[in-house]
Amino acid sequence: MKTINYIILLVFASALLFTVDAQTLKTGTTAAQVLKINVGPRAIGMGGAFTAVANDITSLYWNPSGTASIEANEAFFNHSSLYLDIKHDYAAIASNLSGFGTVGAFVSVLSVGDMPVRTVEKPDGTGEYFNYGAIIFGLNYSRFLTENFSIGFNAKYISESIWHMSATGFAVDVGTLYKIPVLNELRIAASISNFGTKMQMEGRDVTQNFPAGAGGGNLINANLELDKFDLPLMFRFGLSADVIKDQSTRLTTSVDAIHPNDHTEYINSGLEYAWNETVFLRVGYNSLFERDSEKGLTAGIGVNYRIVDLVKVKLDYAYQDFGRLSEVHYFSLGITF
Repeated sequence: MKTINYIILLVFASALLFTVDAQTLKTGTTAAQVLKINVGPRAIGMGGAFTAVANDITSLYWNPSGTASIEANEAFFNHSSLYLDIKHDYAAIASNLSGFGTVGAFVSVLSVGDMPVRTVEKPDGTGEYFNYGAIIFGLNYSRFLTENFSIGFNAKYISESIWHMSATGFAVDVGTLYKIPVLNELRIAASISNFGTKMQMEGRDVTQNFPAGAGGGNLINANLELDKFDLPLMFRFGLSADVIKDQSTRLTTSVDAIHPNDHTEYINSGLEYAWNETVFLRVGYNSLFERDSEKGLTAGIGVNYRIVDLVKVKLDYAYQDFGRLSEVHYFSLGITF
């Protein structure tokens, strides 16, 4: 029990440290924005209030300790066509190793279509095209330290590229989840995401030619040194409870408080109704109280279908309102085996 108390104290002490540090940062000053794109229609349909709900493979994104609840093996595939022709793909796999814990791996890919290169001299385009992309590879480990308390970790490699430039970085996530046997199980959870190195763009696009020598007849190549930027550090604290739970019906409510290092704090809230753990209806609200937010109402549905005794297919859909950026639709396929 002392070990658990120390871990909880460490998580909250770290969150306090990040809160103090975040006061010196400004909106939109972090790299690798792909790390902030939400994953999984189930969680998105619940408004992103998933830190304390986390009990499936999408916990890899929201709270790495949640994968400890996986009982066998799970695989997950998510494709999203976001606003402004941005596409996001996410795939993950996790396996429960009896007596050891749960191990998992995931990959997240963000891509943007070709865009024309424009200069001051040629505002209509030079005839060249460039694109932007980002990729994340991650590994996960989680386990129950007691019957009701789990802890989990992610280690991530991050790479961004734009035209002839690229940047790389490394980060870790830490999460905890504690279950209390009241109200059909009250859950308290916290996670810290994207604690890692700064990222700096490098490549041939920073090479400049400067005249030198008598009359400037000679040219010297020099590389400009660009700034280094922090990763989008995020602290989440969540509460969740099954307010209704019987043999055929479950109603889960959840709320998350989020503190990012590059924007204002906000709250996510959501509901999930399940019938026989087969058909699911979800609704939520994302980024409540966030300054200048374009996010808002979310909703979703899901179906779990057992093909054979050991294989179950999960199909999920979510809708999210993005204000002036219109709405976004999310689809995913999950397999339990």
